[in-house]
Amino acid sequence: MRVRRELWRWRRVLKFVGLFGLCLGIALGCAGNNQPATETPTEGAGNGRITIGTTLTARTLDPADAYETFPGILLYNLGDRLYTYTPGTTELVPQLATAMPTVSQDSLTYTIPLRQDVTLHDGTPFNAEVMAFSIQRFMENGGRPAYLLAEKVASVEATGEHELTITLSAPFSAFPALLSFSGITPVSPTSYEVGTGKFKPDSFVGSGPYKLASFASDAIKLDVNENYWGEAPANPGIDIQIFTNPANLYNTFTTGGLDVAYQTLDPEQIASLEKDAQTGGWQVIEAGTNVINFMVLNQRIEPLNDVKVRQAIAAMVDRPLLNERVFQGQAEPLYSLIPPSFDVAKPVFKDAFGDGNFAKAKTLLTEAGFSEAKPLTVEVWYPSASTTRSIVASTLKESIETALPGLVTVTLQNTEGATLWQNVGKGIYPIILSNWYPDYYDPDTFIQPFWDATRVIQLRVALKGHPRRVAHSSTIPKLMN
Repeated sequence: MRVRRELWRWRRVLKFVGLFGLCLGIALGCAGNNQPATETPTEGAGNGRITIGTTLTARTLDPADAYETFPGILLYNLGDRLYTYTPGTTELVPQLATAMPTVSQDSLTYTIPLRQDVTLHDGTPFNAEVMAFSIQRFMENGGRPAYLLAEKVASVEATGEHELTITLSAPFSAFPALLSFSGITPVSPTSYEVGTGKFKPDSFVGSGPYKLASFASDAIKLDVNENYWGEAPANPGIDIQIFTNPANLYNTFTTGGLDVAYQTLDPEQIASLEKDAQTGGWQVIEAGTNVINFMVLNQRIEPLNDVKVRQAIAAMVDRPLLNERVFQGQAEPLYSLIPPSFDVAKPVFKDAFGDGNFAKAKTLLTEAGFSEAKPLTVEVWYPSASTTRSIVASTLKESIETALPGLVTVTLQNTEGATLWQNVGKGIYPIILSNWYPDYYDPDTFIQPFWDATRVIQLRVALKGHPRRVAHSSTIPKLMN
């Protein structure tokens, strides 16, 4: 009876999880019915609704301003995009469009046919005018992700009731993939307006399979959109509880207060959940993710302005060691800016620098003028709230100082995340550890931010995050040569 109940629950849970698409990292489902001993559970137990716990937060649900991971996940369920991906693949397919774009000979004009059977949450019929309005608003309101389109699109217009035409300012081969970004979703012209700073952070009126029922800092509720044009969700709604830390999320899940625990749990918690899955009565679901933890070297600060020093640091990073000690073996080393899911990815950085190649690092540092009499001192900063990056920093320090005693000293510093990023823009940190998530799934989005000199002035050595994150340690050729 218990097995059947678990399978029945998971048919309904997986329907929602599947809608996360490429955003999904790990989810855990529990069929227990005990109440947690920590934070107050969401209302939903016993009424068929799915309860999900997470430590991620949503600053806003306005698609013209949302530029963080969790709002993007919510918008994937509350809205639709012109194009999306076949689940579990990198195949781009139409969603609100009915076919891939027709592209002009000069590669500037994209003509997109649209569905005619879609209605927004407030009853507004979806058409090319609605989509053009939504894209124009995305570009003009000045939100965080506005540049994604504003720097590429010259004009957008409805050239028919269900035909959208977008003209680019310059050719951009990855443009159809960009149209799968979570924020490029239709919103109701009667509920939203175009204008700098005119955002609606705590509401959403769009076209997706779920409608927003309530939005607060500690809880979010989604109801089923009964008039959804596509396949209906296999549950009556979702109740999401925001936890203050991984420990509370872990405890509430393991005591039966949640159906799903979804990002972010610490690696050791994930290892424990995997180990105890059978006795605990839960399932662990894993999928790929493109969240990248990275190290940034500021080449404007001495001695990082010396390419040999930067190359030496790249040689010191031991990805397999970080994977085992920090991520509990839940990661996979990655040796390119482009993930291996793309055919064009090659392990170029492994060939160039290896892992923990301290002999090479010592040679480079000697050539740069460093010795035990004149040691290299590096200062590494990371956000204070990140347990994972704290352990990454400590592991790097221990491995480097043990292998190169007297030659290299690593000093660790941390500060609050917002402060860290404000100061990164000012260029005051020599080295930082942080993470990022690509905007859309195309090789271009993994390369462009690192090669665009107008946006990035630092060298990035990346580590890709857990769980089943790829540990990514990479360097930029133009800065390494």
